[in-house]
Amino acid sequence: MKIKKPKFNWHPFSDKQKQVLAWWKKESAVHDMDGIIADGAIRSGKTVSMSLSYVMWAMETFQGQNFGMAGKTIGSFRRNVLFWLKLMLVSRGYKVKDARADNMVTVTKKGVENYFYIFGGKDERSQDLIQGITLAGMFFDEVALMPESFVNQATGRCSVDGSKFWFNCNPDGPYHWFKTNWIDKVAEKKLIHLHFTMNDNLSLSERIKERYRSMYSGVFFKRYILGLWAMAEGVIYDMFDESDHVIVPGNLPAEYVKYYVGVDYGHTNATVFLLFGELDKKLYLIKEYYHSGVSDAKAPSDYARDFVEFITGIDIKKIFVDPSAKGFITELKKLGVRRIEEADNEVLPGIESVAVAIKEKQLFVSSLCSETIKEFFSYIWDPKAQDRGDDKPIKKHDHAMDALRYVIHEVLGKPRRSKFFT
Repeated sequence: MKIKKPKFNWHPFSDKQKQVLAWWKKESAVHDMDGIIADGAIRSGKTVSMSLSYVMWAMETFQGQNFGMAGKTIGSFRRNVLFWLKLMLVSRGYKVKDARADNMVTVTKKGVENYFYIFGGKDERSQDLIQGITLAGMFFDEVALMPESFVNQATGRCSVDGSKFWFNCNPDGPYHWFKTNWIDKVAEKKLIHLHFTMNDNLSLSERIKERYRSMYSGVFFKRYILGLWAMAEGVIYDMFDESDHVIVPGNLPAEYVKYYVGVDYGHTNATVFLLFGELDKKLYLIKEYYHSGVSDAKAPSDYARDFVEFITGIDIKKIFVDPSAKGFITELKKLGVRRIEEADNEVLPGIESVAVAIKEKQLFVSSLCSETIKEFFSYIWDPKAQDRGDDKPIKKHDHAMDALRYVIHEVLGKPRRSKFFT
């Protein structure tokens, strides 16, 4: 029996997408520009048109050259971009050979062959991975999530005559380095800047667009729906409402299908355990343990014994622990505690996951969890970090918020926008 290969389901291109697809052609008035930036809302069709246009430009302009393509990680790029890009290329008559071990994709058509290397721009060390290679072009997906050093190193490798840059992203804050050093300087750098909204993706129905609009609020609505480079101001979870999200114990579900615990451990700061029950794809914070180490410090072994008492009689599916709490994890294992997992400690993606869970009413809190409820209203953005172009919370009143973030991010999922075209 033959296995049918997946095919790309084409939809008509919008005017904005057609601009992306054609700007580099010789008959275009802007074909001599050095690159293009496509930013704006999620699900606006940027990635589809940008990635396809990038390879088409490369294949019609060069022969036997090296090109770069980058996402925050190689895995995210393969999942969010390359999977669909390969389907599009094959459907248009290109031959695609993906050497996964080398992270190199060879594309051929009508005797023309070029080589596309995949990179991850995760952190400052990523710039080392791209040193030494000579490129005829570079495509960055979600460039605002990458460090500036990596982007500078990658663009610096594009020394082939006629090389161009392609940048794709959702907005961040107005002082983010990509906004100030690239978008605000498009004329100086000879770049085209196209701003996308969901209306530029003709495959989206009005019902789907409304669903996405309802998922976000506050700064995330401004960035991911309106596509603005907006400042994060004030309380982080401004969508949290006691009347909607806090439940008295008598009204909580009697049983749950799974239980999880989030742990934020502190030597001199507070240590927090949060017990969650899962039911119908919703999480309920049932009880909390909150101990301030400022005036009454405890040893890791003491906290470990408190933890065992905290979960006694409950079949815990997973325990997500602050990855820096190595000593505490060791003490838990000595006491026979299993199913421990080091939590994903990326702050902003975790905040996005929690914000979406609150907005979609997938998270509810017992009224007995008083410390956690207080932190919801005192967990705020750091204005000094924003002046540097970073989105970070103030490191105060955040211990329950960290423990909560660990569980939500892992159980209810990474930020939803990462699962779709951006």
